[in-house]
Amino acid sequence: MPIELKMPALSPTMEEGTLARWLVKEGDKVSSGDLLAEIETDKATMEFEAVDEGIVTQILVAEGTDGVKVGAVIAMIQGEDDAAPAPKAVAASTPAPVANIPAPIVSSPVNEPPAHPKMADLAKNDRIKASPLAKRIAVNKGLDLTSVAGTGPNGRIVKADVEALDGDSRSTVAAITFNAGPRAEAPMAKPVAISTDIPHEVVKLSNMRKTIARRLTESKQQVPHIYLTVDVRLDALLKLRGELNASLESRGIKLSVNDMLIKALGLALIQVPKCNVSFAGDNMLQYSRADISVAVSVPTGLITPIVTDAANKSLSKISSEVAELAARAKDGKLQPHEYQGGTASISNMGMMGIKQFDAVINPPQAMILAVGAGEKRPYIVDDALAIATVMSVTGSFDHRAIDGADGAMFMKVFKELVEKPLGLVA
Repeated sequence: MPIELKMPALSPTMEEGTLARWLVKEGDKVSSGDLLAEIETDKATMEFEAVDEGIVTQILVAEGTDGVKVGAVIAMIQGEDDAAPAPKAVAASTPAPVANIPAPIVSSPVNEPPAHPKMADLAKNDRIKASPLAKRIAVNKGLDLTSVAGTGPNGRIVKADVEALDGDSRSTVAAITFNAGPRAEAPMAKPVAISTDIPHEVVKLSNMRKTIARRLTESKQQVPHIYLTVDVRLDALLKLRGELNASLESRGIKLSVNDMLIKALGLALIQVPKCNVSFAGDNMLQYSRADISVAVSVPTGLITPIVTDAANKSLSKISSEVAELAARAKDGKLQPHEYQGGTASISNMGMMGIKQFDAVINPPQAMILAVGAGEKRPYIVDDALAIATVMSVTGSFDHRAIDGADGAMFMKVFKELVEKPLGLVA
């Protein structure tokens, strides 16, 4: 029987996407794992692979179409065992006939850890909804698919889901993102129609910009923010950075101040675990690992690639990872597991001369650190007035999960780590 190929949910925040380019045409034979299309999500452009084998009989949504809802039928595939009808051309303007089909819902509760069968049994378990390619990759890598939320059609696990796995803890983060439960959606104000005689042009919002607008509005409406600011002296950190860069020059590594602050943030979260949490309704998730989301500006908006386990990585490793992730973020080439999740965020505007600012929390995280510019200021050093390099750092905390005293302790620990930076290389 004909198989409906539906618009996949390629990220937890994706509600619609742009079908950027078809990689197949009507009449083509496809096998499981073949690439079918390029889809622009709210964060990146990703490839969509086939799950079933057969012949593409109809392409229902033309490439370049914006606003294709998750779950909408975008093409039809005829199984190899069925008599395939002649391909039927569809006008480019024809909308998907089932555009309001809801995205697949993953219902596993976040507070119940999934069972993990032996890998020897995994390959034989036909009840796992996964493409043959995804199963082969999982078996080769020794990965457990039982706790994976598939992003393929009807929740099927596909190649990208398997490649996104990073051990059992990654599955937990994915479950948090997908299964936070019914969320009280704040009513979004309708856009105000603007009439103006001022010369202007109308700029269409990208999917990323639409998502940023929605998520930050929800964050400010639903998350009670508390802001705590400290002034941090940078002289010792800058001196250590210079010495480390001199020793790392032969390896082509150059540490930035931000690399060292990422490490300090990771260590502070481990030392003050009450701030390494997520609010989840009747529960609170307490993380044992510090995964730091780093705000990176890209042409279409902002994305936050993740440095996993920042507290236990060397400064040189963090520097290399951040450079590589930022480069691929700007090219729109990040995979979902590289920007989904994280336990806290850091946003640094110091390089643009911003002295101090308050950042908006990125749910389901419960805190974000806003870093201002390091500048020469009058400062009390050893009970005497001196000139020191000082930066202002503001932590935004979700007051539902983090008390002011715990947030203050976190800021104190972060300040001490930066002002006595040998602890970053110990």
